[in-house]
Amino acid sequence: MTPQEYNGHVRKMMIILSKANVDSVYAAMVLANGARMEGIESEIFCTFFGLDAIHKTKMDHLHISTVGNPSMGIPTLLGGLPGIEALASFMMKREMEKLDMPPVREFMDIIKASGGKIWACKLAMDMFHYTTEDLYEELDGVLTVGDFYTRAHGFGTQIIFI
Repeated sequence: MTPQEYNGHVRKMMIILSKANVDSVYAAMVLANGARMEGIESEIFCTFFGLDAIHKTKMDHLHISTVGNPSMGIPTLLGGLPGIEALASFMMKREMEKLDMPPVREFMDIIKASGGKIWACKLAMDMFHYTTEDLYEELDGVLTVGDFYTRAHGFGTQIIFI
């Protein structure tokens, strides 16, 4: 596509997921799914702690961070008490269920079924000693940062860091 052919519309969303707390993971999935529903290509690139969102044994047990999260309205001292994080995570997941939001694995399946792509970061996998066998079965593959940027080429591509 040439600059003259580009109409100014978003054509592809490249979402970098760097954290696997509930709010970050759902933000990435909602954006990716919303893009697909609008006919926009979408890809999620999981790096560093974002790999836990696609780790087979961790993806169904994500929590919300209660310490250092000013929007929680919980003083730091209380947020660190035993059981507070689990309680806050339970309450948030219950509210999400009321809105008919699917669990993480099912939401990833929906994104994949709609044509979205989900990638793992090679550097982060090496750092955490993960293998592809540790990760979500429908993963599209493992990318280096260079591979990620190659996939992001073209007019109308937006990159979001979460």
